Amino acid sequence: MSEHTRPGNAPTTVAQFCKAIPKAELHCHLLGAIRRETFLEMAAREGSMSVDSVEGLYAQGEKRQGAIPGLRALESHLLKSPADLYRITREYLEDARAHNVLYTEFFWNPTGHVRGSGLGYAVLQDAIVQAIRDAQTDLGIVGRLVPAIDREAAPAAALEMVQWMTAHRADEVIGIGIDYRETYGPPELFEAAYAAAKRSGFKATAHAGEYGLPWTHVKTAVDQLHVDRIDHGYTVVDNPEFAQRCIDAGLVFTVVPANSYYLRTLAPERWALDHPIRKMHAMGLKIHPNSDDPTLHNISPTKAWSMMVEDFDLPPSALRGMMLNGLDGAWIDDNTRRDWRTQWSAAFDAAFSSAFPQT
Repeated sequence: MSEHTRPGNAPTTVAQFCKAIPKAELHCHLLGAIRRETFLEMAAREGSMSVDSVEGLYAQGEKRQGAIPGLRALESHLLKSPADLYRITREYLEDARAHNVLYTEFFWNPTGHVRGSGLGYAVLQDAIVQAIRDAQTDLGIVGRLVPAIDREAAPAAALEMVQWMTAHRADEVIGIGIDYRETYGPPELFEAAYAAAKRSGFKATAHAGEYGLPWTHVKTAVDQLHVDRIDHGYTVVDNPEFAQRCIDAGLVFTVVPANSYYLRTLAPERWALDHPIRKMHAMGLKIHPNSDDPTLHNISPTKAWSMMVEDFDLPPSALRGMMLNGLDGAWIDDNTRRDWRTQWSAAFDAAFSSAFPQT
């Protein structure tokens, strides 16, 4: 009997199991996690977007579009005060904790937000950090902020972002990322910003190989930006020799099962069969599933994990290694990592035995 089901169980067994296990979230965009009702309320307040235009930014059923229009609308038109940022951060952390996410490193793009709000970086960062601290006290979720370079802006803006971070250090702000459309900003353009971040003691990750772009983007992120992990990275499978380098180095890839690019470009009947995540796992790359833009894409941490079983045909037991990959890729101290590996493994095993007692 498959470990996917058990006699008399409802089809939700996998989802219930995936919700129960402790999880890290290492690839989620704060603005892509905004609750629909919050987005609508802010749009009504500012009077700059209609209900229909807001609703059109959210996935309808399984149909997903890119999240960037929604993120840009929030940056440019709606998030106007520190209280707005505090609210969406707190709500994201509440929602993540409801799916037993115990640790999260989430992205926020300061460049467009500072420009759109007219507020300084420090006051915006402070609002996010305060929400992180309050949520840890109230909810027991540890949050960490990862400001992300806007690769559609000039490289000078990326360097400016790192300078802001360095001038306004906070323990909860631990590294940098880079996102938005990869075709507009290949990784090599931002080498100076990454070098500055590393000199200041920040960790680093990068969206690379996300939109079917060459595997060399992933290699550039590793060899020139010196990242500590990779976000997406799907085209690494196109070069087995480089993929083996990543395996040997223990590099963690934060993958997104609901990535909109592959949902748009692969035939529905072939999507789950041809998705590079399936091959990444088969090759032995260290992958870790994430929600990316959970509310805009009608996804959740639970669903992201359950898709690995229900869509990519992995046994639920394989999620144990992915859970530990998340801890290996997390920017935490070694003592915490060791303690959490022990605690989370015990919790996983207990949840697995309860959900799948026949295996």
